[in-house]
Amino acid sequence: MAEEKQNQEQEELEELNQTEAEEAEVEAEQAASEADEQAEENQTELLEKQLKELQERLDEKENKLLRVQADFENYKRRARLDLEAAEKYRSQRIISDLLPALDNFERALGIDPDNEQTKSLLQGMEMVHRQILDALQNEGVEIIPSVGEQFDPNLHQAVMQVEDEAYESNAVVEELQKGYKLKDRVIRPSMVKVNQ
Repeated sequence: MAEEKQNQEQEELEELNQTEAEEAEVEAEQAASEADEQAEENQTELLEKQLKELQERLDEKENKLLRVQADFENYKRRARLDLEAAEKYRSQRIISDLLPALDNFERALGIDPDNEQTKSLLQGMEMVHRQILDALQNEGVEIIPSVGEQFDPNLHQAVMQVEDEAYESNAVVEELQKGYKLKDRVIRPSMVKVNQ
């Protein structure tokens, strides 16, 4: 009996040890599971933080790219407009240089011929003058109309004022020097007398 009792105690002790071992194993598994969950949460938070940083950097780079593209488009547009203006007004410099010579040519045409030789020379000069004016017109040069027109400060330069009943107020009475436009740009305004 004592042996039976001892065996029974031994069995109870083994069962108790086995139960404690199972409980310890379950607790260890739970602790490991909780540690895994905590590690996963930390890993997830870290990955989310990295993702957010990368998204911010990507957005910043995209914004920079868009700004660079817009700047490039603006540059291309400005370059195209500059090229068009250069093409449109390519002859402006030479025309500006020719205008004083053209003025002198017209003054020379204004003389009164006193003999046949001077008349024929004057006719030849008039033909050359017409050719020069035709060449300038082909380039887009226009003479600015003045006498009888209303004074326009964009087209005319008033150097004198007069009172003349034959003209309305602020009208151009006399042209002292011709003005010229190249397409839509004034090269030289007309020098005029204006009625008060």
